[in-house]
Amino acid sequence: MRAIRITEFGGPEVLQLVEDQPEPEPGHGTTLLDIQHAGINYADTHQVENSYLAPAQLPLTPGAEAVGTTPDGRRVVALLAGGGYAERAVAADALSFPVPDEVEDGQALALVLQGTTAWHLLRTSARLQPGESVVVHAAAGGVGTLAVQLAKHDGAGRVIAVASTDEKRQLALDLGADTAVDAGEEDLKAALQDANEGRKVDVVLEMVGGRTTDQSLAALAPFGRLVYFGMASRKAPSKVDLGELMSRSRGVIGFWLAHAMADPARLLGEPMQELLDLTASGQLRPVVGATYGLSEAAQAHRDLRERRTVGKLLLDPAR
Repeated sequence: MRAIRITEFGGPEVLQLVEDQPEPEPGHGTTLLDIQHAGINYADTHQVENSYLAPAQLPLTPGAEAVGTTPDGRRVVALLAGGGYAERAVAADALSFPVPDEVEDGQALALVLQGTTAWHLLRTSARLQPGESVVVHAAAGGVGTLAVQLAKHDGAGRVIAVASTDEKRQLALDLGADTAVDAGEEDLKAALQDANEGRKVDVVLEMVGGRTTDQSLAALAPFGRLVYFGMASRKAPSKVDLGELMSRSRGVIGFWLAHAMADPARLLGEPMQELLDLTASGQLRPVVGATYGLSEAAQAHRDLRERRTVGKLLLDPAR
């Protein structure tokens, strides 16, 4: 079958299309999925260079999510242990979710990893309370576009979107953000407070790293929470000073969706059902971006790393 195979770690150039990848064989509790579309995530770019939280082993076919059909004709979206950049992949039954007819492939893919991440960032980690202010970094991305909408749905008092271009900031405003801030602001702390009408902020969802994390933490109000779930800049933030956190009553919380997979029925099934229902009813709008063919996987990674993309990126194994 056609697939992307990596035989050495590196940048986008190591993503190689092959025509003779052996077809995977399902085992107990798994199903062979005929992939219609796979999802592309920023985490994939880390996995390819082996800088992700979970070490990778070669040879490797990336891809942590796919939507497709099972041998008995069911249409499902699944979180994968890998192998999504291919025509077929093995999906665990416990991590596969039926897709309603009203929900398109791209929308389902936007929900299964990035949507559940946004859900847990707000509900499980930040424990957002009605009326609180929320800062969403990378607000035009896969997690960000959904986090903006879910924050408003959950009663946030003021949603502040942070993005790198006018187009991306406008998208976040169209999705319900109350205001938007340029990610390139030199004094980001002051810009966030200004955007919150002069007040420090209650919740920050942060996946950039470096100075963005540092200045966002400085903008937190007492009892504020910063949830850290990525390092897109590939620059580590400053070390967290516990005494500083205590003296200002601030919190820093890490989040990685992999831990939700330990109890998928509760920690993934519940949010997926809610997200699919909201999407099917039109209350939630997953933003679907560009679709790339398998032969364009390297270009997809380049575009993602250069912040040229918006919303959920798809991979079409038939192209």
